[in-house]
Amino acid sequence: MTASDCFLGVDGGGTKTRFALIDAEGRVLAQAQHGTTYHPQVGFEAVREILTAGVRQVLQEAGLPGATIRYAFFGLPAYGEDRHATSLLQAIPHAVLGHDRYACDNDMVCGWAGSLACSDGINIIAGTGSMGYGQRQGAAARAGGWGEAFSDEGSAYWIAAQGLNAYSRMSDGRLPRGTLHAVFNAELALEQDLDICARVYGEQAYSRGDFAKLSLLVAKAARLGDAVAGRIYSQAGNELALIADALRRSLGFTDGEIVPLSYSGGAFSAGDLLLIPFKESLRSASPDFELRAPLHEPHYGAAMYAAKLFRRSGKSR
Repeated sequence: MTASDCFLGVDGGGTKTRFALIDAEGRVLAQAQHGTTYHPQVGFEAVREILTAGVRQVLQEAGLPGATIRYAFFGLPAYGEDRHATSLLQAIPHAVLGHDRYACDNDMVCGWAGSLACSDGINIIAGTGSMGYGQRQGAAARAGGWGEAFSDEGSAYWIAAQGLNAYSRMSDGRLPRGTLHAVFNAELALEQDLDICARVYGEQAYSRGDFAKLSLLVAKAARLGDAVAGRIYSQAGNELALIADALRRSLGFTDGEIVPLSYSGGAFSAGDLLLIPFKESLRSASPDFELRAPLHEPHYGAAMYAAKLFRRSGKSR
């Protein structure tokens, strides 16, 4: 390698895609943020356009030509979940970079790589969707991440859906009307309760990412003392802990062996609303979990992982 060699990390997501360019010492040279690369929502051509724009931006800001990218890692949402789609996603970075010095995987890898600095352990992601990923002694495993239609428990999307379910019940009288009902009406400027259906199902319906942002209203209601909203966050913490414990077992951590565990994703911006029940559920699942604050953001982790993969491969081209 030369002094000008750099590594590119791309963390795709259901709401946004972030890019980091670092040098061989791990110093950040440039960063960028663009829209979602969730291909079921935007299509493959839009994924290519977003990746092209982000890579171009970080290279321009760093003042470097594309040839200096020694290796890149692209973490893309829904990668690996559809064989045909995965083959198409795998080919896109070649068109963007003009070479094959890259690896692709699901964006879950970025969360693990950033939060634990590419070391053995488990990362729980609770962003637009939810899932977990970990590595131990060269083995890797994932859990969760089956999509919002029937999974993604504990994610921002799931919290939003649970909040809307509670809102509808409160509106009908199936639940006592609490602060959550008032918060939704005020924040969404609803003239009548059924107007919310147009936001979810109408011509200008929320995108997947915008729907997930309704979790912020559930968080606001919980902080204002709404018991139903508080229980939604308690259940979310428990669901995420179940993912972590499934990974602990599938990765072969033995009883008494410390399990480094970290987290990433926008749902955790709720702070103690989610972290406290998450911690309590982890303690109930196993005394071996060691919860650690994330060391780095996922897009930086992706760049770190690119450097690690390059060094592991021994490539010099």
